[in-house]
Amino acid sequence: MANTRKSTKRADQARTRQARNTNIRSATRSAVKGVIEALKTKDAAKVKEAYAQAVKSLSKAASKGAIPKARAARKVGRITRFLKANLPAAVGPGSKR
Repeated sequence: MANTRKSTKRADQARTRQARNTNIRSATRSAVKGVIEALKTKDAAKVKEAYAQAVKSLSKAASKGAIPKARAARKVGRITRFLKANLPAAVGPGSKR
């Protein structure tokens, strides 16, 4: 329990940040799962769109501090590697990963 105005404000700010980060992380997980679901359809256009959304979501989460930058980079690399192995047309030759 906060005893001063200052500690009450800090507790409120922490709750606000926690809620924001939870939403961002949830959206990121959903985007990554969307890539897997799109891959099941074997439609390169859907996979490419889902992949772009997942990379954007991970990058945004990392830039906002909701997840560590290294974790975002690792997940992007793993998704890219997975897609190249299963549906190379979806990622394209321009991707360095």
